[in-house]
Amino acid sequence: MPESWFCRKGESLNYRNEIIAGVTTFLASMYIIVVNPAILSKAGMPFSGVLTATVFVSAFSSIAMGIYAKNPILIAPGMGINAFFTYSVVIGMNVKWEVALGAVFWSGIIFILLSVFNIRTYVVRAIPHQLRFAIAGGIGLFISLIGLENARFVVPNSSTIISFGSLNELTLTFVAGLFITAILVVKRIRGALILGIIITTVLSVPIGRFYGDATAQFGQSTLVAWNGLLSKPDFSLFFHLNLVDSLSLSMVPVVFALLFTDLFDSLSTFIGVAEAGNLLDENGEPLNIKESLIVDAFATTVSGLFGTSSGTSYIESATGIEEGGRTGLTAVVAGLLFLPFIFLSPLLSVIPAIASAPALVLVGVFMMQPVIKINWSDYDDAIPAFLAFILIPLTYSITQGLIWGFLSWTVIKLVIGKKNEVTPTLIVIDLFAILALILR
Repeated sequence: MPESWFCRKGESLNYRNEIIAGVTTFLASMYIIVVNPAILSKAGMPFSGVLTATVFVSAFSSIAMGIYAKNPILIAPGMGINAFFTYSVVIGMNVKWEVALGAVFWSGIIFILLSVFNIRTYVVRAIPHQLRFAIAGGIGLFISLIGLENARFVVPNSSTIISFGSLNELTLTFVAGLFITAILVVKRIRGALILGIIITTVLSVPIGRFYGDATAQFGQSTLVAWNGLLSKPDFSLFFHLNLVDSLSLSMVPVVFALLFTDLFDSLSTFIGVAEAGNLLDENGEPLNIKESLIVDAFATTVSGLFGTSSGTSYIESATGIEEGGRTGLTAVVAGLLFLPFIFLSPLLSVIPAIASAPALVLVGVFMMQPVIKINWSDYDDAIPAFLAFILIPLTYSITQGLIWGFLSWTVIKLVIGKKNEVTPTLIVIDLFAILALILR
């Protein structure tokens, strides 16, 4: 394949780095193949049908990202958006899942229009650089929190909100995997995160077989389980959406909520990953941002057609970028690795969530670098940046971190007389942010 398929002008292609990066990104993100169906099945959708849709959306959208946008960012159905789809729309508002899929489709169509006419690019440029640095760090904390939660190292606590889980075979295995992976990273061993995932999987094999039990935490007695090799794909959800009823007046808030959440999740991921990986152009903007957002919009549209909640850019892409992924080949490799799981989904149980936890925690370290660029000595910059930084992990929502970062920036700058730092586009974003809070 010619390098021009994956590289931006002036770039060179290191196949070894890009392939390792693609495998790393896939391993950190493959949980979505079974987690997404587990969530959407609560909306009454067939598990196997959602699994097939998840694989197709993840594969083709990521390949499109690599070839069209030439960025090393994976796209798959988004966590958070799938929960909103299931619990808020289908269960909470008593909307049929076919109609909800129609709303996903229409939100994708609006996305495409916003992207093609460059409106989303203007939105990116309206985000102050101080907030961009904070978003990158906040997403890093968020990824680390997900990793710690996957390992049950951090657990919910009714008295303190969250707390340390306990010192048991699960957390000790995670700690061993974390230390080994950290040493590999410090020694700059190529493929350190992949090796860490494999080693942690091997360390997890005895749990439930020779000691301990993972039933309470993971719903199965053995942490590494063999549930067979093959499963038949289920195409029953393909084109099973309701396009007419999803355009009714009562569905307008749903379409808007999906639109807003997906918009800012994808924008913040692009900005955060680009800042952390230095994937920026000469103006400090994310590389190929327009093309990337068009692909993201395409992913949302086909999600509705294939039978899943909105596709979006994945923060776990940072794992591959840390391994040296810089071109679209990383995304293509990750996307291709999804395709075999149309038939091989039972194999996913071999690699437990705890195995990718050390890699996710360490990604948080890698994404902290932009935080030092925040102007901490000027509080009118520091306070909005800090709110965006800290609220992303604490609210478990990238969107909420962005909303309060935007609103606090605007209010503080206007009150102290720095109106030149508040653009008209940012004011429009603030209005939509307030509307999103009201409709939440």
